[in-house]
Amino acid sequence: EYGMIFTYRYCRMLEEGSFRGRTADFIMMFLFGGVIMTIIACFVNMVFLGQAFTIMLVYVWSKRNRNVRMNFFGMLNFNADYLPWVLFGFSLLLDNSVLVDLMGITVGHIYYYLEDVLPRIQGGVKVLRTPRLLKLMFDEASEEYDVVTDETAAAPQPGGYNWGEGPQQPQEHAQEGEGEE
Repeated sequence: EYGMIFTYRYCRMLEEGSFRGRTADFIMMFLFGGVIMTIIACFVNMVFLGQAFTIMLVYVWSKRNRNVRMNFFGMLNFNADYLPWVLFGFSLLLDNSVLVDLMGITVGHIYYYLEDVLPRIQGGVKVLRTPRLLKLMFDEASEEYDVVTDETAAAPQPGGYNWGEGPQQPQEHAQEGEGEE
């Protein structure tokens, strides 16, 4: 099955693309998808959610990369935002359970709407907020909070050799040599 390849590929592209430098938000998407799928699975008696999770990742990637041209088996060309539906059609052809694909598309759409659409509409709010604890654990400290004052800017910086400036004498010897001539 294509599940592992798709999971790796689209997870990597999301992490290196729209989630670059935002590891905590990436983990939050995983947690959101996992919790919502687990709740839905209780009602539809579904045990394995791996394929649904993969379709969710594909859905989010496809919505954030709408204009990327895709090719399916060298026969079908389409824009990336149709990829989840092409995979859904492929599942139909293979007589696989389409309920799994529909769950992934639904959860992916809920995440996409709450994260990318709702905050951008007039009067919209950001419903999904990554907890501060996740940001502290997984995101690097932002450089925008580093305060540079006159004292810290003038302070000597550690390490390094001044290449190209010729041999350097320690300051105390240079001062003694000046007075002896």
